[in-house]
Amino acid sequence: MSPLNLCSRKPWLVRSSPHLSDGLSSSSTLRQMAPVIVCNDPCRPYCKKVLFMTKSLSVTRSERKECAKLMWEMGKIASSNGWIAILKDGAMHLRDTDLITEPKRIPLPPLTTLPHCQTQVVTNVAMSSTFPEEEDCVVAVKFLGPQLSFCRPNNSKEEWINVRIENPSFFSSPIIFSKKHGVFLTPGAGGHVIASWDHHNPLPKLQTLRFQNLPKLSKTKRDILDSCSTSEHLVESKPTGEMFMVKLYRKFASFMFGTAANLRTEALMVFKLDDEGNAVYTQDIGDLCIYLTRSEPFCLPSSFSPTLCRPNRVKIFDIDEDKFFKLSDQKWNCSRQTPLESFDCSSGTWSWV
Repeated sequence: MSPLNLCSRKPWLVRSSPHLSDGLSSSSTLRQMAPVIVCNDPCRPYCKKVLFMTKSLSVTRSERKECAKLMWEMGKIASSNGWIAILKDGAMHLRDTDLITEPKRIPLPPLTTLPHCQTQVVTNVAMSSTFPEEEDCVVAVKFLGPQLSFCRPNNSKEEWINVRIENPSFFSSPIIFSKKHGVFLTPGAGGHVIASWDHHNPLPKLQTLRFQNLPKLSKTKRDILDSCSTSEHLVESKPTGEMFMVKLYRKFASFMFGTAANLRTEALMVFKLDDEGNAVYTQDIGDLCIYLTRSEPFCLPSSFSPTLCRPNRVKIFDIDEDKFFKLSDQKWNCSRQTPLESFDCSSGTWSWV
């Protein structure tokens, strides 16, 4: 499989927008941040978690109440760019995460399921723009298994464009939208290949990766990593235009509610990607903080909030985990985070975690 330069293709989604600045400034990135990040598990609908992405940790009572209603809204499946995708009775719509004004709701076309596929369990949702009302905004829904679906929310008459993925290494991988390249990207299992998706073309373009500067591990550490389950996550820094791949190593910790497995991150590795297919291991991402959530991955500069965004760290925010990893620590030790306000709907209480 030959390497593919993702920049060689002309962007097919991105156009100039009156809402966004032309540069990759941190201010434009922060304007696109959702006020809350909501995590839920489709296999454990009673488990939900929320993180307020505000510079101050103060949250009003009305915002808490609205957030609780948002979390319990039936059929919530994923979120992207400040919008929550809600699937109920076979119909999907987008809802914004504004906790102050009346939320906007944008209906999407009825879903159609390809043969030998399913459209009930969603891996994640990605959007090409923060503003679904824009003509060129595209929503991509990555279902668990072979189906990937695209639509334009602005066009009420447009139906879903369904793509059947033939390569099983992409069946459980999350999808992101790259603003720099103007395409949707999905990593293959193991992280050795990336597929770029164009909703006009059912066949993906593939790029192989060459891993470089790998850390030298002792046999004990290699055995620990070999005993872990792994997953790969792409994340693009909009302020800098850099693309990273984060490889998570997770191990079974306990059973939740008797059936669901609780996994804990034992270690992680960050690779900086370039347009030629090089994946260089790094322990220095500068002033950036990478967030990995069940909803969507993103990067923020530490200037956004000293508490929420610590420099040169990866933040894991999931149902079963909430912690920072300091990349400069070669032992992958996890540092304890400062308190963040969160709401746990399973217990119905607010807490500092």
